[in-house]
Amino acid sequence: MSLTIRDIAQMAGVSPATVSKIINNYGGISENTKKKVLDIIIQTGYQPNFSAKSLATKKSNLIGLIYAGKINVEFTHPFFIDVVTSFKRNMGLLGYDILMFSNEHFYQDNGSYLARCKHFHVDGCLIITGEEIEDAIYELVDSDIPCIGIDLEIQGPRSSYVMTDNINLSSKVIQHFYLHSIRDIGFIGGSPESAITKLREKGFKDTMNQFGLHVKEEWVQYGDFHEESGYVAMKKILEATTLPQAIYAASDMMAFGALRAIKEAGLKVPEDIRLIGCDDIDACRYSDPQLTTVRQDKERLGKLAAHMLNDLTNGTTDLKPVFIDSELIVRESCGSLTLK
Repeated sequence: MSLTIRDIAQMAGVSPATVSKIINNYGGISENTKKKVLDIIIQTGYQPNFSAKSLATKKSNLIGLIYAGKINVEFTHPFFIDVVTSFKRNMGLLGYDILMFSNEHFYQDNGSYLARCKHFHVDGCLIITGEEIEDAIYELVDSDIPCIGIDLEIQGPRSSYVMTDNINLSSKVIQHFYLHSIRDIGFIGGSPESAITKLREKGFKDTMNQFGLHVKEEWVQYGDFHEESGYVAMKKILEATTLPQAIYAASDMMAFGALRAIKEAGLKVPEDIRLIGCDDIDACRYSDPQLTTVRQDKERLGKLAAHMLNDLTNGTTDLKPVFIDSELIVRESCGSLTLK
């Protein structure tokens, strides 16, 4: 028969409340009493009941993981795999387990993330951005449950977010082209409604304007951050009356799609059209040609998200958004290995 906290208390000659305080590392207990109770716990192999411990500490040590949006990045997206792996590892070191929420039937059954978070007593949530964010995300963010967004701007009483400085990221791409005498540049973004697309497109257009470079709207197309959409967007650009010297794609996956379209048109990268992507997923090193890209610090994104969420769950209420820097990784697809 499984032991209860009352059994341990009876064996030690103390109250159940005293045992609970010792298990949960509260102060105010003499060292002799603490040693006596802990010795009994070790000898009996007693494991505290999860629900009882949660009630005592007001914490479940569970973190909800939500891939938000009607069109979400899913588990297989190379960029978010690395970010979530870093987040999971760092949350584990902080003493948490991860509970993943599904939104597959969200629109059919009017599911509520807030209701599910309360049902499972999660201490907080990590929200990964997608497209067409459902209202239920903002209901959750507006609640008292701590939330951290990655690449998703959220504002609530106990929420914040971490993302790459996307405007500066795009600026680095255009600066690199400019320094190599490339003036005619096209852009492939994700959905026009995507916050990340808007930021990266702003960085692209602002820097083009800064250098007095004309943005041709026929060279600006949109996809959904995945390969096939980059292929379709590039085919539209190739139908323009004139061709750009270079393409900046707002994700590596779309850049790979653009690369395929360029090759199918009988053109070469970088000889005819130079190409730069964004994210620095592993496949960039193995494409032909190797893809120049902007590396986001995926390890840091996940680590910062974990520590920020831990602070929120422990009472911090004034966390500001965090923006991290990126690094241009120059490979074969932009035709130059060093800056002038």
